[in-house]
Amino acid sequence: MERSTIVRVHEGLHARPATRFVKLAKGFESDVELVKDGKAVSAKSSVKLMLLAVKENQEVTVRANGADAIEAIEALIGYLENPKAGLDDEAPQHPANDAGQEAMPAPVPQSAPAAAGQANGLRGVAASEGVAIGPAFAHFPPDITGQGRMLQAGEIAGEIDRFRAAVAAVQARMDNALAQDNLSAGDRGIVAALRDIAADDSLTGQAEKAIEGGNDAVSAVITAASTIAAEFSAVDDHYLNARADDVHAVGRQICLVLLGQDDVSLENIPEGAILIADDIGAWDLARAPLKRIGGVVCGHGGATSHIAIIARSHGIPAVLGLGERINTLRTANQVALDGNSGHVIVDPDAAVRADFAGRVEAAAKERAGLAAFKTVTPKLADGRVIEVAANIGSLEEIEAAQEAGAMGVGLFRTELLFMRHMHLPSEDMQAETYAALAKAFAPYPVIVRTLDIGGDKPIAGIEFPDEENPFLGWRGIRMCLDRPDIFKRQLRALLRAAVHGNIKVMLPMVSDIGEVRQTRVLVEECAAELKAEGVPHTGFDLGVMIETPAAVLIAPALAREVAFFSIGTNDLTQYIMAADRLNPTVAKLNDVANPAVMSAIELTAKAGVAAGIMVGMCGEAAGRPDLIPTFIEMGLTELSMSPASIQRAKKTITAMVTESGAAGK
Repeated sequence: MERSTIVRVHEGLHARPATRFVKLAKGFESDVELVKDGKAVSAKSSVKLMLLAVKENQEVTVRANGADAIEAIEALIGYLENPKAGLDDEAPQHPANDAGQEAMPAPVPQSAPAAAGQANGLRGVAASEGVAIGPAFAHFPPDITGQGRMLQAGEIAGEIDRFRAAVAAVQARMDNALAQDNLSAGDRGIVAALRDIAADDSLTGQAEKAIEGGNDAVSAVITAASTIAAEFSAVDDHYLNARADDVHAVGRQICLVLLGQDDVSLENIPEGAILIADDIGAWDLARAPLKRIGGVVCGHGGATSHIAIIARSHGIPAVLGLGERINTLRTANQVALDGNSGHVIVDPDAAVRADFAGRVEAAAKERAGLAAFKTVTPKLADGRVIEVAANIGSLEEIEAAQEAGAMGVGLFRTELLFMRHMHLPSEDMQAETYAALAKAFAPYPVIVRTLDIGGDKPIAGIEFPDEENPFLGWRGIRMCLDRPDIFKRQLRALLRAAVHGNIKVMLPMVSDIGEVRQTRVLVEECAAELKAEGVPHTGFDLGVMIETPAAVLIAPALAREVAFFSIGTNDLTQYIMAADRLNPTVAKLNDVANPAVMSAIELTAKAGVAAGIMVGMCGEAAGRPDLIPTFIEMGLTELSMSPASIQRAKKTITAMVTESGAAGK
């Protein structure tokens, strides 16, 4: 059987979304294919899938044959129609936060482009913002070449066994890395994508055929990797072009095992050094002492390469794509680079050194200035505390939120817990997750949003109806109340986690008071069941997200039913403005600062304040410095945002109080 759809995955099936899609496909027994423009490939092969070059908004067909074909097609179509598919594995990008504001200090303007004016200046791809100057650390591992001899017939079987053992060893290394706690969530996704390439029969199959033809294993791997990399390079898609480097990196690791060699290590790179290389495998960079690296300059790679993604996620300035010109840096003593413009200067003169040193210092001061707000508890002149919390979707994001100084969690998106598993998560798994979250942020509150799927977030394990407009359809609390088998499992898990004392629960997409009352009945049922079973549990504060116009208009009545409001500006804006937030042609209407949206926020705040309940905000707008003063004046006392925005938000609130005090004198 088969079914066609339009791909909504952000940027299409490039590396990590393809990895997630393949993982989902492998969870079914059926043979599954993806078809585009008449070409069909196995949906269980990452390489073949990526080479199909499936882009956003293209039409594809999922074809399945087997006992669970219906379930496979439903799950895979759901993934393809999800604009955020794969993004739970993305590394957070520093250049911008959820609100569209700068998450890192704005780059200091370059004075009379020193880099461009230098005879020893080079220009590459500006891959990760920031400026750096430091000692050059040349990383040019020797090229690997095959033995160049033909095998005897009696040697072939043994060489295939040797090759398979090398592949298994590389996979085991990567599995071991994935099992460690020292990888960030973004780096983990990159290593997982590399691991899939190492396991893919496109690479291993071609190499084995070459060995069967009499080639030694190293030569076979080099040939197979080069062939597949060339296919990626030929595709008209910059994301897929960047995967050629990943194939070469995986091939190199297999060859090193075959040769019994270790790659040149980055462990000894000096503090603040500029890493210079023709090519750096994402596998090597992800395991390097990244905190010691001042900048990266590379012959290969572009803005969408995994090298760039790792550099950006760790705030390391990077200039890539220098090509053969990288060889001019092999003997450099010092290097200055501008990741904002793509300029690199070899052994800069005194004037350029002074210029870069000044810019690095200014950026560091800006960061340090914000870092000072990590432990600040923002208070208004009347003593009210404004809680600045984090929006997160997984336990992997806890560290970033804590490092930023989050005062708890204002939005934990539980749908990501559901989306990253091939089957619905058990009650025990959910209870462990929510409890870990509560423990990590105690005594600060943790607000958990109940399952918000449907619309733009379908998941495997739940069959959604075909809807003309899923944003206005069976999603959020509507779906949950219709599926108590799923909803009660989550409510039971939340009651169990609430014994830690700081769990709050909020309901998404509420548009009727009856939805709150029905939920409360289910909560009571779950509590009674847990009591009868002798399972420790306790109650929690129940609140609602205000994101539908209906919720705004009945806010005074809702405020009498719940313990708190949290305004979800993303959906509220699209519903108030009747403009799909995923449609670029009406993007200008999706502005939370529009008077209509701001009026809805103010009405909600007034209703909450009058009822004496907390009013918070967990939409993108909560981190906007230009709007924060207005929200606080309306009566909001909690703002939840991307961790990257927290310190700037605290600074904004503190400045409000200072300015207010000065004005009152």
